[in-house]
Amino acid sequence: MSIAPPAPVHRATPITQRVLAPDLSRGLMLLLIALAHAHMYLSGHETGFRGYALDGGALDRLVAGVQILLVDGRALPMFAALFGYGLVQLANRQLAMDRSWPQVRKVLRRRSLWLLAFGFCHALLLFFGDILGAYGLIGLVFVGFIRRADRSVLQAAVIGLVLHVVVLFGFGLLTISAPKGDTPAAMADPIVATVMRLIGWSGMTPTYFAASVVPAFLFGIWAARRRLLEDPLSHRDLLSRVAVVGAGLAVAGGLPLMLIDTRVWTPSDLVAVSAYALHSVTGIAGGLAYAAIIGLVVSRMRRGYPGPVVRSLAACGQWSLTCYLLQSVIFVAVFAPYAGGLGTRVGDAAASGIAVVAWLATVVLAALLAPGGRRGPAEAALRRLTYGRR
Repeated sequence: MSIAPPAPVHRATPITQRVLAPDLSRGLMLLLIALAHAHMYLSGHETGFRGYALDGGALDRLVAGVQILLVDGRALPMFAALFGYGLVQLANRQLAMDRSWPQVRKVLRRRSLWLLAFGFCHALLLFFGDILGAYGLIGLVFVGFIRRADRSVLQAAVIGLVLHVVVLFGFGLLTISAPKGDTPAAMADPIVATVMRLIGWSGMTPTYFAASVVPAFLFGIWAARRRLLEDPLSHRDLLSRVAVVGAGLAVAGGLPLMLIDTRVWTPSDLVAVSAYALHSVTGIAGGLAYAAIIGLVVSRMRRGYPGPVVRSLAACGQWSLTCYLLQSVIFVAVFAPYAGGLGTRVGDAAASGIAVVAWLATVVLAALLAPGGRRGPAEAALRRLTYGRR
């Protein structure tokens, strides 16, 4: 295996010198995260596999169909791949400072442990569907794959895909058989909601989310070794193939569930659960395709300083942890029955509109504050907890 040696970096990369493609990917990905989460705060409706109301109006069904096809189960793998990519970059910077691998591994595990703690707090206070805990758990368990050979990484990714299908099939059966009710994000009693958020997070993090994260995380490690997003111009052929094939698989694999959850098609339970598992596993291909598409876009940009829109989106990506948590703060304030209360009065289409506005607000905030080199509050806290005061 031939891997390019890390650049001789002797300190943390300043925000103004970061690689554009990963940050741009994270900034756009946060829009998909917002769209995928907003409808989970709604209540009072019977829902399908992906949590959309089955009795919505025509516009609600249209929005649900588009998001099932292009958003749900696609944003999480994209973020997971970027997480794996970022861990390799972080390890390379540490190794370039003449630190040994055991020292670097200790730093990465400490960071992952604190990320798991962030996820616990996020679930405790705001949202049961937290994904930070899964990333922290994967970082703790799979950090050694940063040093494994390509063959081992890809073999583990394939095993992860098989496990992913098994876990998702089980969750699909549970969705069919379990009584339908509001998610913890939509419960009226804040104490009961807190307890249910923690119960849901404790079960979903090591099973549903971890199974969803592992394959894309490992593919992200493989991609980082080849600097696909740091030098997209040199890898345009590979990125083009990933974009075309991945997007095609995601759309084809998501179509059956989209027809089921919008009530265009009503198959048997076994077929419906199979469609749910197919939707999720092909979503991994979709997440990788989205990252590849952004890499291709960056490769076609003219050399020089990017425009204001790209700079703003990249700033949001630089503040991705802060902006992700801010989305949950906004959604609780707007939707929760014990706060704004809109969760009982709007449908899926309106919830998605609010999600877009919330995402735009975080983009504007990051664009105003990040250009001066300031890190997001959550990023600064994670960095301080990982490295101490040095």
